[in-house]
Parts: sequence; structure tokens; C-alpha cells
Amino acid sequence: MPYVNIKVTREGVTPEQKRLLIEGATRLLVDVLGKNPATTVVVIDEVEMENWGIGGVPVDQRRRQGQ
Repeated sequence: MPYVNIKVTREGVTPEQKRLLIEGATRLLVDVLGKNPATTVVVIDEVEMENWGIGGVPVDQRRRQGQ
């Protein structure tokens, strides 16, 4: 039973976008690994921007700096 965890910053990801992520991740595991889609679990976690950092810098600060 494959388990996929997708983490995104909480910035208004729509239910339709989430549906497409779940569908696409499931399809990828079916196509590449031959996994059963009925037992493939996909979880999307939305993380507050202040709880996400890249290269030692909070993501909102990186974006303000144009990185």
C-alpha cells in the first residue's frame, strides 16, 4: 500500500487542484510501479508559510527577496 505525502504552503490551493494532485500522484504510482490505485494513499498537508524555510531562510522572506 503506497503512501504519498505532498506538502505545500498554505496559499489557497483549491479543492480542484488538490483533486488533481491526488489523481496525478496515484496515476504516477500506477504507471511507474504498477501499484493498485485502490490501495494508494495520498495525503496533502498545507503548511503555514512561517513554518517553511529553504536554505535557512523563511519562504516568505525568500519571496520578498525575489529568490
